[in-house]
Amino acid sequence: MAEVVHVVAYDCDVLVIGGGIVGLSTAYAITRAAPGTRVTVLEKEAGPARHQTGRNSGVIHSGIYYRPGSLKARYAVRGAAEMVKFCAEYDIPHAVTGKLIVATERDELPRLHALVQRGRENGLTVRELGTAQMAEYEPEITGLAAIHVGTTGICDFTAVARRLAEASGAEIRYGARVERIDRRPERGVAVRTASGDIVRGRMLVNCAGLYCDEIARLTGDEPGVRIVPFRGEYYELARPELVRGLVYPVPDPAFPFLGVHLTRGTDGGVHVGPNAVPALAREGYDWRTVRPRELAGTLAWPGAWQLARRHWRYGAGELHRSLSRSAFTEAVRRLLPAVTEDDLVPAAAGVRAQAVLRDGTLADDFLIQQTPRAVHVLNAPSPAATASLPIGREIARRALAALER
Repeated sequence: MAEVVHVVAYDCDVLVIGGGIVGLSTAYAITRAAPGTRVTVLEKEAGPARHQTGRNSGVIHSGIYYRPGSLKARYAVRGAAEMVKFCAEYDIPHAVTGKLIVATERDELPRLHALVQRGRENGLTVRELGTAQMAEYEPEITGLAAIHVGTTGICDFTAVARRLAEASGAEIRYGARVERIDRRPERGVAVRTASGDIVRGRMLVNCAGLYCDEIARLTGDEPGVRIVPFRGEYYELARPELVRGLVYPVPDPAFPFLGVHLTRGTDGGVHVGPNAVPALAREGYDWRTVRPRELAGTLAWPGAWQLARRHWRYGAGELHRSLSRSAFTEAVRRLLPAVTEDDLVPAAAGVRAQAVLRDGTLADDFLIQQTPRAVHVLNAPSPAATASLPIGREIARRALAALER
């Protein structure tokens, strides 16, 4: 009896789910590393960068905050330099502005000095400033001491994402919401979208951001984490002349959030924020947006309860600042005493896709998981936009190596 040979007609070699900056950087890196590799990107929205990529403060992070040797530290430092070069090459609005990190209380001074050491371990030039030197950079900012990090910058990450999409040569399918995934380790993957289209690939790359854990489970993999969405609420400063560049508080090392900061963007406007409050939907950009199934999924994860129990006091403060503009203003006044409530004009919010482990631990590094025929990016919040070019190369390396097996 003749052996039956199954011939699979693949639509692409690598199928990327997610058209944010990390998914598009991955497509770009694959086609650069292996010309001729067919890449298809499925994005559920009508265009790229509609969520984390297009709703952040536009900062090119220096890498000062992150644990030496971690992926965040290595990729942010490398990625910042590469992002500036990419923006210059493709004429994308950007500037290397530097930033101040300011201590406003005495108990923050040891943490500020620890940041100096961490920055230097990460290969950065960090300058310590007294109050007179601070005023040379930011006359309206007050504090006990500060550090200046020269490699921090700003850019238009949405424009970067669009350029990556164009330069990758990948097939980008917008309006393609993934509903089902059939992964066969001996063959590849078949993905069905909401419109009924079937797309077959030899390899799947999951860069779905706020839905990355759900995509992993659709693939048949247990990610070991759940995305708990945190909304970051921003204001625009009505008097942008009060701030010349970028000003940050000293962050709490127990959290991956950097605190309410001031960011002068490429358009000359100044963003103030964000705070960090639990969102009631994965794309919950305001308190009115509630998706019961998604909220129930968050509440069913033991880590969410452990996180709330451990950090309820911090969360209560963030919640208070979310519901009270006067409380938010007071937080800003620690850095910028001249600001008033009337100076803060509500602006678009963002949602951070934060991976939380079962024990309530916040994943503090980028998290990439590889399984047969799949690579899942399970934690890539800030500074992922800054680090997107080296992240994309790492994912591309893994995907291309798997294709060769």
